[in-house]
Amino acid sequence: MEINEKLKAFERLLVIMDELREQCPWDKKQTMESLRHLTIEETYELADSILDKDMNGIKKELGDVLLHIVFYARIASETNEFNIADVINSLCDKLIHRHPHIYSDVKVENEEQVKENWEKLKLKEGNKSVLAGVPKSLPALVKASRIQEKARAVGFDWDKPEQVWEKVQEEMAEFKEEMENNSSHEKMEAEFGDVLFSLINYARFKNINPEDALERTNKKFIKRFQYLEAEALKAGKELSDMTLAEMDVYWNRAKEL
Repeated sequence: MEINEKLKAFERLLVIMDELREQCPWDKKQTMESLRHLTIEETYELADSILDKDMNGIKKELGDVLLHIVFYARIASETNEFNIADVINSLCDKLIHRHPHIYSDVKVENEEQVKENWEKLKLKEGNKSVLAGVPKSLPALVKASRIQEKARAVGFDWDKPEQVWEKVQEEMAEFKEEMENNSSHEKMEAEFGDVLFSLINYARFKNINPEDALERTNKKFIKRFQYLEAEALKAGKELSDMTLAEMDVYWNRAKEL
């Protein structure tokens, strides 16, 4: 697709957004605050489609996310705060500034050096901490990954995965000790958090995305459990009346599918 076709498509979206904002009772009523939770929902739907490798779903969900971006910019333009052109130009300026190896004379050898330069530039732009860019409202699992990635970008990291695995074992031992000592809930929770954080760290060294890994396990469990429910129903049984051994029969069948 040529650039003119892409620009025409984007222009069409902007025109439709203007028409909806001016004429549709629902769209006229929306604010940035009212759209916020919907935007989060759309982002998770996009993430689901990506995990499912559903290209048609990805295309649809990308459109929904793009709609929200255009919607926020349209709302801001009504009070002369900014408009979609400001959003795009600001992004372009940032990308050029943070890619001096493309738009200037900085040399890089690999992806890691690109990440290091990115974090250094963000600090020069006024960020007081390399962790300042991690959103507070991120889910804890994703947040832990981002914190570790950003710390690594400035050299605060383990050298070898074996060292991280030793840390995992150390944290597991500390958690076990608190459990065996019947410690307070707060202490057990703190040690359990350390176990999770260390496991996420190890996953990073093995190029495993912990969020994706856990979500795939969630989907696998849901599929198998729903098979269990369906088979029990066919047999005229209620799960609540079945023994664990009886349920295991169906569960093991589900694992073979």
